[in-house]
Amino acid sequence: MTRSIRNPRRLVAGALVGVVAVSAVGFAASNTVSPTLAGDGSNTISGYTVSDVDYVLDATDPSLLASVDFDLSAAASSVRASVTGSAPYATCTSTGGNGWTCPVTDSVLSVDELRVIAAE
Repeated sequence: MTRSIRNPRRLVAGALVGVVAVSAVGFAASNTVSPTLAGDGSNTISGYTVSDVDYVLDATDPSLLASVDFDLSAAASSVRASVTGSAPYATCTSTGGNGWTCPVTDSVLSVDELRVIAAE
């Protein structure tokens, strides 16, 4: 008789665990996230297109860059850019509209890519 009493308890405990698990999955499935423009990548960035790229040389030492300027295809509130794979990202400043300028002081010889991170 002791054995038959334990089985219903295990069955109830198992059923309770199953209900909690199904409830957690149902709750997670109901979350929604509104779409935003953001991306990270080189060349074409998801959500943004970078165009009119202009590398500005330093006025006193033309072997160095002073800045990189570009336009984004849509408005952004935060933009950072890097012109080498190892350099830290520079914080960019809006030049009006969708234009941005980013101060970079890298050697022209070290420039190997333009990476732009932009967020709405």
